[in-house]
Amino acid sequence: MRQFLLAPMVLLWLALPVWTVEEPARTALIGDIASVEGVRDNPLIGYGMVVGLNGTGDRRQTVFTMQTLASVLQRMGVQIPAGTARVNNVAAVFITANLPPFARPGTRVDVTVSSIGDAKSLEGGLLLLSPLYGADGQVYGAAQGPLTVGGYSAGGAGNTKQVNHPTVGRIPGGGLVERDAALDLRRLPRLSLLLSEPDFSTAENVVAAINREFAGPIASADDSRRIEIDPLGAGASSLPALLARVESLAIEVRRRAKVVVNERTGTVVMGKDVRLGAVSILHGNFSIEIATEYGVSQPEALSRGQTEVIAQPTVKTEEKAARRIELNEGASVEQLVNGLQTIGATARDVIAVLQALKAAGALEADLEVI
Repeated sequence: MRQFLLAPMVLLWLALPVWTVEEPARTALIGDIASVEGVRDNPLIGYGMVVGLNGTGDRRQTVFTMQTLASVLQRMGVQIPAGTARVNNVAAVFITANLPPFARPGTRVDVTVSSIGDAKSLEGGLLLLSPLYGADGQVYGAAQGPLTVGGYSAGGAGNTKQVNHPTVGRIPGGGLVERDAALDLRRLPRLSLLLSEPDFSTAENVVAAINREFAGPIASADDSRRIEIDPLGAGASSLPALLARVESLAIEVRRRAKVVVNERTGTVVMGKDVRLGAVSILHGNFSIEIATEYGVSQPEALSRGQTEVIAQPTVKTEEKAARRIELNEGASVEQLVNGLQTIGATARDVIAVLQALKAAGALEADLEVI
């Protein structure tokens, strides 16, 4: 039995002070980078049953599925003991959807159906009519329809094959809005825009573009995210007309440099605008191997000893020579990745190096770990 422990070692030397490289500006519409405060989606959730499965539904030990089936049949005039029903063709599911802004009764929404029991697959199933609840406990819609599943599970007697995730399906347009939850723009106490990414320079550019379009100081920035607009000073015929003009304005925005890493999967995503300070990277690994061999101690014949198993652990360490790369001031992500690949670094090694670069102040970007 062997166990391996790997410990990465990263040493950084800063050669010169870090200086910020000004990122090129790009043009975007206000409607693409901002939203109206109060105009948003609302999540909906429901509980229901999927029927018509080909023996891939919940098993008898899933108690709530049998209770739900007995309750549904009872409302239809069929009385059955809850413990006697076989539910192989039925599965209990949770239903989720998003209520879009300005949704009126009769609006169709997409719903996602997820199994909560031990069903093997929802392929070919039909969702029975189920209410959809909001966060306030009120019913805002209903869902029903056949599922589309992007996978399958087949086999038996211990030999199965599964593709993708067959216990989650979608019903395009399967939800129907029943309660009017549309926001009345005329009742808004104030009209505010919220930037998707907070930035003071972008907020000031939005304010300048709006004031230039309406030839007056009708917009002002409260902070790096919220922009206040005075509808009366704009002189527009209606708020939708005002917002249509505002959202179609083009402004200059600066993309914020960001590096996103996922330590669970070893994924690293870096934009081309990320720059590095002058730095020297020394990277090496040392490994510890622990091997345990088991021997049997056999007593002599006719003795009173007992046969026992004795563990004999062996510990061996190995340290590899450190590998070094150097980057000049303003180096790009491509140069960093090429240098790390040259020394044989893996994706997880790259994550460790990036975290060390951020701690040393040589990474001119936001480092986000997800």
